[in-house]
Amino acid sequence: MLKLKRTKTEYCQDIVKKYVTATKKDEWDLMEVARWAIQQNMWESTPANAQKQCAHDLARALRAEVFTDPQHRTVRKKHAFKTHQGWFWSDIDLIRPEHMHLSLQQRRGYVLGDCKQLKTDLDSYNDNNSHGAQIQMSFDFTTDLHELTMPVTYPKSKPKQG
Repeated sequence: MLKLKRTKTEYCQDIVKKYVTATKKDEWDLMEVARWAIQQNMWESTPANAQKQCAHDLARALRAEVFTDPQHRTVRKKHAFKTHQGWFWSDIDLIRPEHMHLSLQQRRGYVLGDCKQLKTDLDSYNDNNSHGAQIQMSFDFTTDLHELTMPVTYPKSKPKQG
């Protein structure tokens, strides 16, 4: 099947790949990547802040880039982390352990922020809905995470007892 057009996400992922090839850097500041992409005439934008828009689009594209690891898990390929110098990105195969830990901790913080907002929305609904409904929700994801690791396909016949 012939694919005629690349998506914007694929185009942005290609920009980052070309930047990494050109600079041989293991970690990237997307504002620098955006500046480079604009200088290389790979990115054009009409908004006043084209560099910021380009960096935003590049980040979205990198968050979407995944691969299948040897254990058949779908894993995010690129990871962001914030230091006192700003935001940087790296490939999972190249990122230093301290930066990967920082990235994972920062993403965990975003999940917590989403859970906090979910709890606020839940509490507000329970306190104010016109139906008198009281929705209960667990914020312990242990069982959910375990269930997500379970197989989704099963053999056609029962395993032989031995």
